Amino acid sequence: QNSTNAGVFMADAAVVAEGLVKTYGEVRALDGLDLTVPQGTVLGLLGPNGAGKTTAVRILTTLLRPDSGKATVAGIDVIKNPDKVRGIIGLTGQYAAVDEYLTGRENINMVGRLYHFEASWVKKRADELLERFRLTDAADRPAKTYSGGMRRRLDLAASLVAKPEILFLDEPTTGLDPRSRIELWEVIENLVADGTTVLLTTQYLEEADQLAEDIVVIDRGKVIAKGTSETLKDSVGGDRVEIVVKDAATLPAAAAALAALGSSEPKIDTGDRRVTVPVTGGSTVLVDVVRGLDSAGVILEDLSLRRPTLDDVFLSLTGRTAEEEEAADKKARARSKKKEASA
Repeated sequence: QNSTNAGVFMADAAVVAEGLVKTYGEVRALDGLDLTVPQGTVLGLLGPNGAGKTTAVRILTTLLRPDSGKATVAGIDVIKNPDKVRGIIGLTGQYAAVDEYLTGRENINMVGRLYHFEASWVKKRADELLERFRLTDAADRPAKTYSGGMRRRLDLAASLVAKPEILFLDEPTTGLDPRSRIELWEVIENLVADGTTVLLTTQYLEEADQLAEDIVVIDRGKVIAKGTSETLKDSVGGDRVEIVVKDAATLPAAAAALAALGSSEPKIDTGDRRVTVPVTGGSTVLVDVVRGLDSAGVILEDLSLRRPTLDDVFLSLTGRTAEEEEAADKKARARSKKKEASA
């Protein structure tokens, strides 16, 4: 690899994937995936379970070979030079990969030894990371005594021992409580501020909204949208009027009244007695909404005007919310397991 060429490449992108395909039997986990992660930024790879996020990360981190397509990390081909790639990346998977019987400090020291770093350097690096991730007080306790959030922070700290240029975070906050999730977000934001490039996979819409400058939305192994959070929200058009009716029986009348004012068909959520519709005209449309609902005899419990969310984007692209997509995927997997068991 020519160092000059690598420098030029890195000026544009830290990670590039082109046409990645990976199949497992009849399941096409990746179906021609393309993505680019600019240096020093966070790219959010957004999609429900089964969308292909983890498969993409495993290929980019040299843990899995694609059936076709190519990928480079810092200008290095992940298939031709996997050892070089491993030397410049960090990886945190969906589950904290820590040894429960070692202390926090011992976990970090172990990673340093695997990299064959000098013991004195590893000791200093461990102290730095334990302090940075607010684990100093628990440094000499076994990891099995840590909370879920502490384990995730320790896992992330261990992935940074070698000071990687590029960090892959595969659903790093899965299973964490809201407070621990926010704490981990702050850690990630600080890493990026220091110049680390991050590819973050997540099924949490608010996580991509909070952390990622650019977002790639994938569904069944394909890219279905990409851009900034605001660009993606703008793509579904306008603000949203959201109402909650007092009586569920009035939902059809409410939807009909809002349909006359909206820029597309209203979405009805019978469970929450909620109707949502895209509108144009900003807050001035609320007057017409109230008049229309009053004429239709609809009594409201709540009325709001909001910007579209990434869930609205996913709904407009796939016809389902991310949660519905995930539920459908779980059902499909359960059917597949039942079929295999009966065979």
